Amino acid sequence: MRAGEKAYATLRGDIVDWRLPPGTVLAEVELSARLGVSRTPVREALARLTAEGLAEPQSGRGTVVSGISLDHVEELFELRSALECRAAELAARNRDREVFLELHRQLCDAGRLLTDQDPTRHSYYRLAGELDTAIDAAAGNHYLAQALKSLRVHLVRVRRLSKDNPSRLREAAREHGDIALAIANGNATVASAATTVHLDNSLRHLLQGGATP
Repeated sequence: MRAGEKAYATLRGDIVDWRLPPGTVLAEVELSARLGVSRTPVREALARLTAEGLAEPQSGRGTVVSGISLDHVEELFELRSALECRAAELAARNRDREVFLELHRQLCDAGRLLTDQDPTRHSYYRLAGELDTAIDAAAGNHYLAQALKSLRVHLVRVRRLSKDNPSRLREAAREHGDIALAIANGNATVASAATTVHLDNSLRHLLQGGATP
């Protein structure tokens, strides 16, 4: 992996996982020393992060981790709805039925993943991520997949502002299961509608202080 790619991947992960919280100064000299690379790859990484909206220039401070607020979450969900509903429709038309039937089975049993032994809900979010990946692959639209990938980074950061709600996550798992089943059945209209229901419920619970899968 190139030095610039490595620096970018490390910093991007640190920002998304809030190891570098909003407002953190991304000083080239310090980052170069921490990552063990020269300043040039760090500069390249910061340029990419800025282009993605994860970092931003700030007068007198240089580059900092960009802020994130629930004030803009409705705008994110407007875009999310347009992209994810279309992806679900395309996936339903091009799907591997068995892949989505298996995801449906796992999502219907996802309650077992929401335990006190996994307070970060990593196992659950990984399963939800597998559904996203399967939908992107079945949709078969490179540009749509890239747009969703960029959007999801910001959604993960937004999730950290909210409080996990196991009850809501169980509902969300069932909603994800409905999406997977509609795609497995090849019903584009139902897949889009199920996606809309899930996103509407997620937005409402997020704004009320709940979790957003």
